[in-house]
Amino acid sequence: KNTGSCKSGITFLNGEKGILRYRGYSIEDLAEKATFMEVSYLLINGELPTAKQLEEFEGNILDNGDVAEDIKKIYNAYPDGAHPMGVVASVVCALSAFYPTEKKEDSINLLQGKLPTIAAWAFKSFSGKDFVAPKKGLSFIENFLHMMFSTPEKDYEIDPVVVSALDKLLILHADHEQNCSTSTVRIVGSSHASLHSSVSAGINALW
Repeated sequence: KNTGSCKSGITFLNGEKGILRYRGYSIEDLAEKATFMEVSYLLINGELPTAKQLEEFEGNILDNGDVAEDIKKIYNAYPDGAHPMGVVASVVCALSAFYPTEKKEDSINLLQGKLPTIAAWAFKSFSGKDFVAPKKGLSFIENFLHMMFSTPEKDYEIDPVVVSALDKLLILHADHEQNCSTSTVRIVGSSHASLHSSVSAGINALW
């Protein structure tokens, strides 16, 4: 109640009654019938995608999975045991310097494509393990699991049950109306800061 500054046209949430809707669709229907990529498209564009729109949307995101080689230096500069949330927030903010763009759609594709890599590498850095690059031919969820749990010597064996569970988990957490972190992103973004800087601020608020 302290951070909701307007009526949301994206999400309706009533935790006391167990109601969560994205763009008018109930979370139960979306979790049962849609994928996280479809829900992402819905939240951004206001409607569920056609098969062609989904293919293009997911393709653009997966094409953005790689990160600049110099970004690895940022991870290596942190002390052992640095909190992954602080690492992710700072690397997301650094994207503005590595990938400056004025186009909203390009920023969204770039950020959503790189966030799984950034998060997985923060986990690897925290665990003292070698980074694993994204792999062509894998879905958004599969690629995240691959980067989290594969090693340079051995690929993680992807379990479709885990993929499905993580997909539903991401759907449930995709948007929560105007909580502290979402409101922080809106406030910072209202200054015309880059999307990456705004989301970095939201990650810090959530942390």
